[in-house]
Amino acid sequence: MKTNTLLKTLAAAAAFGLLLTACGSDEGGAEGNGDESYSVAIAQYVAHPSLDATAQGMKDVFEEADADIEVEEQNAQADQATMNNIVGTYGGDDNLDAVLPIATPVAIAAATSITETPIIFSAVTDPVDAGLVPDWETPGENITGVSDMNPVDEQLQLILDVVDDVDVIGIPYSSAESNSVVQVEAANDAADALGIEIQEVAVTNTSEVAQGVESFSDVDAIYVPTDNTVVSGLETVISYGVDNQVPVFAAESDSVERGTVGTYGLNYYEHGRQAGEMALSIINGETEIADTPTALADDAAMEYTFNLDAAEQMGVEIPENLSGDANIVGEDEGAEEGEADEETSE
Repeated sequence: MKTNTLLKTLAAAAAFGLLLTACGSDEGGAEGNGDESYSVAIAQYVAHPSLDATAQGMKDVFEEADADIEVEEQNAQADQATMNNIVGTYGGDDNLDAVLPIATPVAIAAATSITETPIIFSAVTDPVDAGLVPDWETPGENITGVSDMNPVDEQLQLILDVVDDVDVIGIPYSSAESNSVVQVEAANDAADALGIEIQEVAVTNTSEVAQGVESFSDVDAIYVPTDNTVVSGLETVISYGVDNQVPVFAAESDSVERGTVGTYGLNYYEHGRQAGEMALSIINGETEIADTPTALADDAAMEYTFNLDAAEQMGVEIPENLSGDANIVGEDEGAEEGEADEETSE
């Protein structure tokens, strides 16, 4: 009897020691040994460079994190039924630690159907107007994120600084996107102080963009807001600008790389990194979503970007005082073409 009692006591002591060891290992993992494991889902509204860059910025943050983060990614391609199906599936997945909607329409859909899993949005211009959060300082019950609200007044001023004798600026936008409506309202608010007139044209889908810009009457420049529908059909706006010698400016740098003249705007890759850092902090418990209000873009994400090829094609020249410290695209391609011509002539 004594021997059995002793054996049982030793076995219990050994088991308790193993439990303490296991607890110590978990605690060590929480301190950053890479033992944590999380699962997040990215729901992107549509494929275009700005939103693609946002997603890449988030994924790079998760890849660099001292944790094992599994990322599921789906794109609704601007289809309402597909979008609802994606967020519905994510809402029913109890294994997800966070859902990351990119762009206002999918953020609204996620907020409507996902009530417990943390939601961290990005590429949402005005989350208050969209009904995602009660105000800028207060997150929703399970939702917060990073806004891509752009400085519309400064972007319109940039057009005046580059283009001579601007009286009318045309703005194509989707009337179905609340983020775009907010930007058009901001442009109209700024117009009087800038001494210009805003001419709006509303579209409902990408196929209407070409017809929309063709309906402009005597505009001196075009401003493209962060509008998913119009940016998806940006090449038609650029073609109109080149053919009619109407300079086209954008609200973000990815559209400048695609062929608009310039912007003072958001670098969407950095925007995605900012949202990724916020999401990482929430899922690993460093911060609570209830203590994380909507953030505006970091200063590091704002920059001047100019496309010199586009400027030449649309008949404008970028002033040196603006281009000096700006991100320049298009120049190197032109230089390479010139070198190739010289080699051919030799």
